[in-house]
Amino acid sequence: MNTAPRYMAGRMSGRISGRFSGSWLSRPASDTQVTHRGRLWLYALAALIMIFLVVPTLIVIPMSFSGSQYLEFPPRDWSMRWYDNYLQTSEWMTATWVSIKAAVLTVLVVTPLATMAAYGLYVSQLKAARYVFILLITPMMVPVILIAIGVFFAYTRLRLNNTMLGLVLAHSALALPLCLIVISAGLKSYDMNQERVARSLGASRLRAFMVITLPQIRFSVITGALLAFIVSFDEVIVALFITGSGMSTITRSMFLALRDQIDPTIAAISTILILITTAALVAAQIFGRTAQKKS
Repeated sequence: MNTAPRYMAGRMSGRISGRFSGSWLSRPASDTQVTHRGRLWLYALAALIMIFLVVPTLIVIPMSFSGSQYLEFPPRDWSMRWYDNYLQTSEWMTATWVSIKAAVLTVLVVTPLATMAAYGLYVSQLKAARYVFILLITPMMVPVILIAIGVFFAYTRLRLNNTMLGLVLAHSALALPLCLIVISAGLKSYDMNQERVARSLGASRLRAFMVITLPQIRFSVITGALLAFIVSFDEVIVALFITGSGMSTITRSMFLALRDQIDPTIAAISTILILITTAALVAAQIFGRTAQKKS
């Protein structure tokens, strides 16, 4: 029985089917392509929500360059007079310095505490570690107005109202949960066996943490520190309760200025605050990408 024709026909059909199966006509769409196509509506909805939230904030920027005595949009006259008024007014400068000083001190307090707490809870084998974590992030679950009232009455007895120490402690309590969550997330992607190896070779726990663990979670630590700075710098409710003249933060002074009079200087200050916050977030993202490339 001659099998040569069957053999040749089989090879030809295999080649033809192979060519067409590898072509774009018969190639099925990948899971990634199908997923992205199915999420187009979600991306569009997210973009609309972001525009709805961000555009009202960006309107403040052109308003800050208005030459009018009142807030107006769009500005009829363009001027830098309100930035000059902000820089030349001693009350605004004093409030700005208080906010910067409080934010920096809050970072110096919160970052080590959050790092130690996150590390201790991560390596702990106790069942109560989960409940301790929940207890530490409680300030972000409670309305800030309730925290402000409680802090005010506590500081009245401790004589910490209208003091830098009291302001830093209150801001630290508000910033600690965010910093703790960020650093804890960074530790979850870290292999603790590396530190165990260093300790088995004679390094102490502190040295192993400083040399092995901390450099690998530094992005999370820096991100937590930036968030702590932003929380302290932008906070206004607690500052309204526990600070007064001479110790007023920039956000508290802005709130009082809006209540008493409509001063376009507030638009200029708001623009500066937006730039500072955006720069901090962009710096965190750039540092994170750089760290990922190096790793």
